[in-house]
Amino acid sequence: MISETATLVLFPALMAFAASSDLLTMTISNRVSLALIAGFGIMAAITGMNLTDIGLHIAAAALVLLMAFICFSRGWIGGGDAKLAAATALWLGFEHLIEYLLAASIFGGILTLLIIGFRRFPLPPQLAGQAWLARLHRAGGGVPYGIALAIAALVVYPHTVWMKAFGG
Repeated sequence: MISETATLVLFPALMAFAASSDLLTMTISNRVSLALIAGFGIMAAITGMNLTDIGLHIAAAALVLLMAFICFSRGWIGGGDAKLAAATALWLGFEHLIEYLLAASIFGGILTLLIIGFRRFPLPPQLAGQAWLARLHRAGGGVPYGIALAIAALVVYPHTVWMKAFGG
């Protein structure tokens, strides 16, 4: 019962929180990435994941963290995005990593185009008082890429070892 609930709720809820947090504040708390890491450890123990598979999942996360921080150092993504991508890769492992990164790229491109389009039009006065909308609308502002990362993760998640362990 606990395993099924954790499988269906923990990862998706953390992804939804990361996306909404990034949309509203343009930040992803370190607590989200830490909760994903802790959740992975708990789920690995509950499902009886062997040490080799755990090591491969950690290696996938380390690879994504390295690549994401290169992107961060060049100003292409935010630090929260880099940590979220790595923590997500921990859950997905190498088995679903390419699928996740491809989906994140596609959703990120769509999101970026939508935001560029949104910024081309004036913000209605009724909405200008919303700090998060004003920040999102500001020319030259960032893109809350955590949304794309979360959507991609949720698209890939049903195909993972976690859902297979659950019977999905």
